[in-house]
Amino acid sequence: MTPRSGAPGAIRGGLLRRHHDFRLLWLGETAGKFGTSVTGVAMPLIAVSTLDAGTFEVGLLTAATWAPWLIIGLPAGAWVDRTRRRPVMLAAAAVSLVLFAAVPLAAWAGLLSVGLLVGVALATGTSAVFFQTAYTAYLPTILAPEDQPEGNAKLHGSASAAQIAGLGSGGLIAQLAGAVNGMFANAATFLVSLLCLSRIRHREPRVPRTPRPRGALASEVGEGLRLVARDPWLRTLTLFGAASNLALMGYQSILVVFLVRTVGLDPGPVGGLVAAAGTGGVAGAFAARRVAARLGTARATLVFELGLAVFALLIPLTVGGAGVLFYVAGGFCVAAGVVAGNVIKASFQQRYCPPELLGRLTASTAFLNYGTIPLGALLGGTLGTVLGVRTAMWITTAGVPLAGLILLFSPIGRTRDLPASRERGAGAGIGQDSRSVPSRGATSVSGDPDLESEQR
Repeated sequence: MTPRSGAPGAIRGGLLRRHHDFRLLWLGETAGKFGTSVTGVAMPLIAVSTLDAGTFEVGLLTAATWAPWLIIGLPAGAWVDRTRRRPVMLAAAAVSLVLFAAVPLAAWAGLLSVGLLVGVALATGTSAVFFQTAYTAYLPTILAPEDQPEGNAKLHGSASAAQIAGLGSGGLIAQLAGAVNGMFANAATFLVSLLCLSRIRHREPRVPRTPRPRGALASEVGEGLRLVARDPWLRTLTLFGAASNLALMGYQSILVVFLVRTVGLDPGPVGGLVAAAGTGGVAGAFAARRVAARLGTARATLVFELGLAVFALLIPLTVGGAGVLFYVAGGFCVAAGVVAGNVIKASFQQRYCPPELLGRLTASTAFLNYGTIPLGALLGGTLGTVLGVRTAMWITTAGVPLAGLILLFSPIGRTRDLPASRERGAGAGIGQDSRSVPSRGATSVSGDPDLESEQR
């Protein structure tokens, strides 16, 4: 393996200044998050304003984006662990580039339909499964352990900022050039991501091609699932993520419909409001390190994931005029809590999980966490159709703080810090206080889901 660029012992300073490969990874990921955020506004607006789609169809569109995690999420982790991660990321970025650029081309040819949008969402969602799984396992290979908290913080923080800019731009682009043409912006960002990834100098060692017995894939998938099921810390965070994402996507999938048709806003202001609420992600990214250092990583997780989540109940109060501030305040707090929690969780998993299992751990947790996202989208669309959009917003936003109770009544609710290793984690189980366990790097997290980034 080639040495990690910017490893300790050389010139110290910020990672973006001293680490060439991380800088390129950061640029590519930030560009991708910007484009994805533009699409997050543009795709529902295309469905609502261009194709006159109903509430359920808009929910179905969001569900299709995340459905591949349920279909191929588990084997993807085993496949990624069998090969080098960067080529997987390059291929996934290239596929997304082509597919997103195809949407406006199809519109020009008169072929655009809700079915086509759902198909693009499924295909790009499949690419995202491989990209995210490979990316999570790739980052620790280019950063030294002591640099990983800073790297996670910078990636999460910049991704939140990019999402804010993308959400605001998505509404503006839709208003000036049309929602369909906004897809070119996303395609261009995947081109930037592709170029940045191709220039990374670090080369992973070749994974030897060894004959694998029949059933090896199932065995490797099972190994990742057993790791999550048997470990109280991973199990708790995964169950919480699944429940939280069900609620988050339940309201996010119908948010555009709520703001446009129920509140009565134009497409341009919708993007601006979502962007304003998304600034909470940047605040959460920067607050994560300070709050974790003061309170401990486990207690900080409760503050972010349960305390701030209560403010989600402000969102259904949104009305026209000054009443839009209810959405901004509620969305800001939710975004801050999600992103700060993701920063702490990412650094914890990277130092807690054995490197050779990180791809399978990522896929197993993502299968359960992201697997509830399409269910949440369908739930939001169904509730909005049957009960009305505002009632659906009340039900789904209430689920956000309720999910945090999983953390409160788990070992996390009775400890100060998340453990530094699996051996220590087993010793700091239920009823014990992990304050006696020195968590290496646990409190050095600085402020990145889904708004990836409002996904766990």
